[in-house]
Amino acid sequence: MLAQHTTIFTVPTRGRGLYEITGEAVAFVRRAGCRAGLLTLQIRHTSASLLVQENADPEVRRDLERFFARLVPEGDALFCHTSEGDDDMPAHVRAALTATSLNVPVMDGDLALGTWQGIYVWEHRLVSHRRQVAIYLVGE
Repeated sequence: MLAQHTTIFTVPTRGRGLYEITGEAVAFVRRAGCRAGLLTLQIRHTSASLLVQENADPEVRRDLERFFARLVPEGDALFCHTSEGDDDMPAHVRAALTATSLNVPVMDGDLALGTWQGIYVWEHRLVSHRRQVAIYLVGE
């Protein structure tokens, strides 16, 4: 019979950037005792996202930031939604271009990530936030 497990955890951010949460996801799967199944993560915000990305070379994360800064710059006259500052609408666009949920298979009691893959919360706002990630695990 398949078991289901859920939780919500908070990720404190210090402003724009990628914050690795692989360890939290792995710990959740291990506490649940799941050997095989599917882990779903959902960020509960519209100006941050989730990402599976390389966790070895930090330059990859900096390059992603530089690319998105060029792709969706703050202060673009195109945007009318600026109620929380110049980074408000660009953060929503960045979240729309990335992912707000991820699915990761669980195999042999561990996440089926590649050697250099990690799970990240990508904070798109310039100031710190407390981001919530909901996790759902189904498996045996």
